[in-house]
Amino acid sequence: MPKKIGDATKHVIYKKIRADIITGRKQSGERLSIDILKKEFGTSVTPVRDALQMLSQEDLVTIKPRSGYYIALVSLKELNDMLELRQILELAAVERAAEKITDEQIASLKKVHAGFTDDADETYSRYTEENKNFHYLVANASGNHELARQIGHIHDRLARFMIIVRSGRHMSDIHGHLIDRLKAHDPTGAKKTLQKELDEARTAIMDKIMREEAGSWHLGTGNRSS
Repeated sequence: MPKKIGDATKHVIYKKIRADIITGRKQSGERLSIDILKKEFGTSVTPVRDALQMLSQEDLVTIKPRSGYYIALVSLKELNDMLELRQILELAAVERAAEKITDEQIASLKKVHAGFTDDADETYSRYTEENKNFHYLVANASGNHELARQIGHIHDRLARFMIIVRSGRHMSDIHGHLIDRLKAHDPTGAKKTLQKELDEARTAIMDKIMREEAGSWHLGTGNRSS
């Protein structure tokens, strides 16, 4: 029986395709057929297009005029730039957050990873979202909401690479240490703890990519307009 058409369906489609991109079930450069997707989800064209539009806003899907929808390609240069931008933004955010964070905001950070269990694909797909939420909340505690928004967006773009790290339990522990430094209002300690997380993530991502064939991650030109 076809699923109910409407806003909920749009979000169901969005979450499923996003998870497939993050876990690598859908590959960079792969074309997304609206006809196939609407049959898969038992719905009309509109919620499928809406979901793909949402993914394009996260730079996970590229819309090519007169051609269709594709999983976005990312070049090695673009990936390096995103990782560098993440570091610049998050170190600035955590320094300010350590000075301004409230007890209520600390409590919210402690709740983010509640129930984390393992590093299986589905669990880790959830963890990438939790990781984004954690860093967004830290940035929001800086008092600069535009900074928090930009950090949330860079995490959306990096989500499919963050799954390479496969260190959910370890990263959760690092976040625990970061919470301790934030609670102590220790900007230097907070930046040092965050830098450790950033360095480990970058190393894991780049090491994995260098061991794979270049085509496996489609890290060629990454030209979204082509």
